[in-house]
Amino acid sequence: MGIKFFDFFRFKIYTYCMSENTKHHQGEGKRDIFLPISILIAAVIIGSALVYNAGRKVESGSLTAGDAAKNANQPQQQADAQSGNVPPVTDKDHIWGSINAPVKIVVYSDLECPFCKRFHFTLETIKSTYGDQVALVYRHFPLTMLHSKAPDEAQAAECAYKLGGNKSFWDFVGKVFSVTPSNNGLDLAELPKIASQVGLNADKFSECIKSDYGKDLIQSQYQDGVNAGIQGTPYAVVINNAGKKYVILGAYPLDDVKKIVDQALKENK
Repeated sequence: MGIKFFDFFRFKIYTYCMSENTKHHQGEGKRDIFLPISILIAAVIIGSALVYNAGRKVESGSLTAGDAAKNANQPQQQADAQSGNVPPVTDKDHIWGSINAPVKIVVYSDLECPFCKRFHFTLETIKSTYGDQVALVYRHFPLTMLHSKAPDEAQAAECAYKLGGNKSFWDFVGKVFSVTPSNNGLDLAELPKIASQVGLNADKFSECIKSDYGKDLIQSQYQDGVNAGIQGTPYAVVINNAGKKYVILGAYPLDDVKKIVDQALKENK
C-alpha cells in the first residue's frame, strides 16, 4: 500500500511549517498576507483527510504523513524532551572526529533534502572552526514519500563506507550534497562517478549498490529516529560530555549553531 494522496498533502503542510521555522532563524520570517488563507486551506485538507481516513490503520515501519502533520507545530520544549530518546553515540556510528570530543552533533539527514544540504555545509564549517572540540555524527533518515531516491543514495553512502572507511563515507556524503539539486534531482547514474571522484573503485561500488548492503542499518537508524519522535529533516541534537542535549529543528544558520555549540562547551561540566 503506498502513501495515501491526502497524507501526502498533510506532510507537505508539515514541511512548509519546517521551512518557515528555518526561515525564522535566518531572519526571513516575514508575514505573508496570504498566510491566513493558506492556513484555512490546509485545515480543510487535513479535516477532509481525517474524515476519509477515519478508522483506517497507518502503515508501520516508515515515517507517515499523518505522524508528521500531528506535531507540525511541535514546541521546542517538546523536541528537547524527545531528544532523550535519541540513541547514544557509539563506535558503530559514522563519526567525523573523536567519539570522546567534548561536544558531538548528531544529525538525522536525507541526501535529497534541500534543508539538509544547506545544514550539512553549516556543520562542515562548525567542524572546521571548532576542530577537536566537536565531532559530527551522521544518521540516515530518508523521507521516502518526498524523495524516492534518498534510500538509494543512503545505501550508496554505506557502500562508500564499506569500500573506503569512515573518511570515504563523509567525503561521499559531502560530494553528493554538493552536486545534487535536491528534491530528487540527482541522476542515480552519477553515484559511481561520485564514488570514483572520492577515490573509490567505481566497479566495486556499482556491485555494492546492487546488493542489499547497508539497507538494514539505514532502516534501523530511520526507525530509531521515528521512535524518538523525529518528523522531519534535518534534525540535530548537540550533546556534550556532561550529558546535556540541545535540539536543532531545521537548518539553523551558522551563527545560531555556533551559539548552541558555545553553550554546550560552556556547560560541559
